[in-house]
Amino acid sequence: MATITKKDLVEKITEKRRMKRHDVKTICQDFLDQIIIELRKGNRLEFRDFGVFEIKERSPRVAQNPKTMEKVTVPAKRAVKFKVGRLMRESVEMGPSTRTSVIAEPKVAGKIANGQVVVNTQAVAAGAR
Repeated sequence: MATITKKDLVEKITEKRRMKRHDVKTICQDFLDQIIIELRKGNRLEFRDFGVFEIKERSPRVAQNPKTMEKVTVPAKRAVKFKVGRLMRESVEMGPSTRTSVIAEPKVAGKIANGQVVVNTQAVAAGAR
């Protein structure tokens, strides 16, 4: 199992979308920064089929050091909670060896608005074309 970095993802998106690396990197960083800003405000971020990010308020509690058995007070804190969405869960459960994919692939709806093609994204099995 490999570790994929933001740089790796930027490279993959750059190749797939034929965009400039700098533009993709800026968009990815802006996206991640905005997630942090919204979570800091206490907002819930929901990405359909991918998952939900939200802040969980943790109450203060008394814990115990297992070595010394000494009681320790743990202060209240805020933690990020992520709940996996349906599409991601199903895709991960299928594993890397499965040939079909449940990842959404864009399909052109055939509709043109203001000179631009409007694209609808539908979940399609990769081999079901």
